[in-house]
Amino acid sequence: MPMTARLLLAFAALALAAPGVAMAGSADKEVARLVSFGGACSGCELSGRKLSGAQFMGANFTGAVLVGADMREARFFGANFSGADFSKADLSAAQLVGANFSGANFTGARLRAAEARGINFTGAVFARADLRGSHTVAANFNGAILTGASFRGSQLLGANMTMVDARGADFREAALRRLVMTGGRFAGASFRDADLAGAVMTGATFHGADLRDASLDGAVINGADLSQAKNLSQGQLNDACGDSRTRAPRGLSVRGCDGIRLISRPIAQGR
Repeated sequence: MPMTARLLLAFAALALAAPGVAMAGSADKEVARLVSFGGACSGCELSGRKLSGAQFMGANFTGAVLVGADMREARFFGANFSGADFSKADLSAAQLVGANFSGANFTGARLRAAEARGINFTGAVFARADLRGSHTVAANFNGAILTGASFRGSQLLGANMTMVDARGADFREAALRRLVMTGGRFAGASFRDADLAGAVMTGATFHGADLRDASLDGAVINGADLSQAKNLSQGQLNDACGDSRTRAPRGLSVRGCDGIRLISRPIAQGR
C-alpha cells in the first residue's frame, strides 16, 4: 500500500473524531497539517517531513523512517516507535509520555529541552545526540548506546541506565539523582558539577571520566571501578559507600555501606 494511503488510514480514526483537522495532499511534504496521528503506519517513510507540533496518540509507527524529520514540539502519547529511525531528526521541546522507542535510532538527533516520562528507550541508539536541557523521569535506557551524547544541564530523575555504553558522553551540570548506572561504561564521560545523589553505580566503569565537583551524596558504588577517574576527591567518596570490590584512585579510600569499615582500593600495579 502506498505510504500516503497508509498515513491516511492511520489518521482516519482521529480525523473522524476531529473533522476540523486538515490533511496533506499526496505530494505535499508539509505533513505538519496532520495535527494528530492514530492507527498504524508500520515502516512508513517520513524522512525529511515537517511534523512540528504533530501529535501521535496510541499510534503504531514501528520501524518508521524519520531521518532528518522536523518534529519540534511534537507530542507522543502511548505511541509505539520501536525500531524507528530518527537519525538527525529534530525533536527539540518534544513531549514523550508512556511511549515505546525500544531499539530506535536517534544518532545525531536533537532532543533539546525534550520532556520524557515513563519512556522505553531500551537498546536505543543516541550516539552524538543532543539532549541538552531535556527533562526525563523514570525512563528506561537499559542497554542503550549513548556514546558522545550530550545531556548537559538535563534532568534524568530515577532513570535506568543499566548496561549502557556512555563512553565520551557529556553529563556536565546534569541532575542524575537516583540514576541506576549498574554495569554501565562511562569511560571518558564528563560528570563535572553533576548531581549523582542516590545514584546506583554498581559495577560501572569510569576510566578517564571527569567527576570534578560531582555530588555523590548517598551514591552506591559497590564494585564500581573509579581507579582511573579524574578529579575525584576523598570528600566526594566520603559521601558515597561501596564494598570490597570498589576500586578507588590511588591514595583514596571508600566507606563501606555498613557505615563502619573503610576500604582502600589503590590502583593495580602497571596502571
